[in-house]
Amino acid sequence: MTSDGVAVGELDSDAVDRARAAAAEADRVVVKAGTNSLTDEESRLDRVKLDKLVADVMDLRRRGKEVVLVSSGAVGAGIGRLGNGEGIVDVDIDRGSDIIDERQALSTVGQSLLMRHYTQSFDRYEQPVAQILVTGADLDAPERFDNFTKTVETLLEWGVVPVINENDAVATDELRIGDNDMLSASAAIALDVDLLVTLTDVDAVYTGNPKRDPEATAIEAVGTNYDAVRELIGDSTATDFGGIRTKVEGARDVAENGTPAVIAGSATPDVLDRIAAGKPTGTLFVPTAGETNE
Repeated sequence: MTSDGVAVGELDSDAVDRARAAAAEADRVVVKAGTNSLTDEESRLDRVKLDKLVADVMDLRRRGKEVVLVSSGAVGAGIGRLGNGEGIVDVDIDRGSDIIDERQALSTVGQSLLMRHYTQSFDRYEQPVAQILVTGADLDAPERFDNFTKTVETLLEWGVVPVINENDAVATDELRIGDNDMLSASAAIALDVDLLVTLTDVDAVYTGNPKRDPEATAIEAVGTNYDAVRELIGDSTATDFGGIRTKVEGARDVAENGTPAVIAGSATPDVLDRIAAGKPTGTLFVPTAGETNE
């Protein structure tokens, strides 16, 4: 079966249109930006990419939407400050899990720098931001979960953009690729948002790795055809097309909760504005537990 058949042929086109319209009309949006969407080829924080992300978020704010930003990039910011040319620390984050302590330490250096860059970039639009660091325990424990949601709700009422990230310094396994994908999905469900957008370094979910497979084609929509799509990407590794497996799982979790989700390319011009305008962008996940979360 062709990718178009997998993507569209098994889905009700009216359901796809309704989900795209619901995504465009969303009042509250979680935007997740992955590491590759914020760092350069040497894993250092890329200020140009960050500024582009902020401009995209502000497109939604200008439309009157509430935005919660789930952001990776702290480790990359730490590398840019201490390693890779600075000569302060010999950094090689590709060595694997045996350097988890080093990565956690880098995140503590990078987190403040990441937020400084976000603050400076959002200041261009006079948009206040706030940092929230969480772990899985904060979302699992009822009292902590309640505090988290109340804090975010208050910030949104004040017109502030919350920037959420894992509290890597105290986490033992949250630095694996994909952790923020599940964090963004959990936040989207917890905060009862109307849309989750996951931005990555490829412009959609593909039938294969588009960086290596010239025959790979974009999947337009995922819904009742989820099993077929999951089978296509099931053998992907964490480094294949942006660690797409966890992104798909997170988007599917949100869709099963009745909320549309989109996986799209962070480099796509005006990517969030396109989604808000109802234009086909990236891969759309059609809600499977009701058409919207209204």
